[in-house]
Amino acid sequence: MDPKAYQITNIESNPQDLADIAELFKAYAKSLNIDLTFQDFDTELANLPGKYAAPTGALLLARDAKGEAIGCLALRPLPEPGYCEMKRLYVAPAGRGAGLGRALAEHMVREAVRLGYKVMRLDTLQQMGSARALYASLGFREVEAYYETPIEGTVFLELNFSSGEAIRIREAPLRQLSVASRERVLQGPRGLGE
Repeated sequence: MDPKAYQITNIESNPQDLADIAELFKAYAKSLNIDLTFQDFDTELANLPGKYAAPTGALLLARDAKGEAIGCLALRPLPEPGYCEMKRLYVAPAGRGAGLGRALAEHMVREAVRLGYKVMRLDTLQQMGSARALYASLGFREVEAYYETPIEGTVFLELNFSSGEAIRIREAPLRQLSVASRERVLQGPRGLGE
């Protein structure tokens, strides 16, 4: 896929966009091969945008040149002031290999800063090597668990927006980010949502 052949938008309430996000969330959950009942996943799907609603949350949707939904990412506030959580990063097989996962993550870091957050957290799984490599390259560092989970191998990460890599992401022009991201992703591990 040509890296210029996708568009990322921040969505709020368009019914078709929300339906496409729900389908991508389902594909994401299926790709994990774990039961997300402990996260009340069915309620999350039924109530989109729900906890990801503006003005404290965000939903990003990527579409290819034909308008097909090929990637998503969500952001929600955490109880601790200034903290947010990035959730549900997923790139469909048709969208992989063009830097879309990185582009979504960098876009969401910028959005979180715009919303006034100071720290972004996320969880991932030990076996998701490509995702973990992406997060490390963005400056995320491993931290203690910030919630209880029944899933063994859960890894908790955090990005402080005053860190060097977060500052680079915040301040780089979007065009420069996409070129740099594309080069790093094409040289490194591929396939988020493995």
